[in-house]
Amino acid sequence: MKFCPRCQSLMVPRKVGGKTVYKCPNCGYEEEVTSSSKLTQAIRHSEKEKTLLIDQEVPTGAQKIKGVLCPNCGNDEAYFWILQTRRADEPPTRFYKCTKCGKVWREYE
Repeated sequence: MKFCPRCQSLMVPRKVGGKTVYKCPNCGYEEEVTSSSKLTQAIRHSEKEKTLLIDQEVPTGAQKIKGVLCPNCGNDEAYFWILQTRRADEPPTRFYKCTKCGKVWREYE
């Protein structure tokens, strides 16, 4: 995570002119991602479709699990991670990513 040096808001990674930069959604401050500030995970929310897009092979903190069937290829091994995608008083959402075909799906608890 990276915080804006001007307003202390959480900065989000964006592609600008072929380069990845951290951009503050509050004040507009931009800072180029350098090799020392390696970008490990980029998560974007699409307001139009209300979907979560993962810009990485396997998200940081994901764990491998067996016994979960992929709806796409039937493989029984996947990575999983949990995110709070709804209000805090509702249970979190569990995401899965198939180790064979790469399909990502979710399960509400």
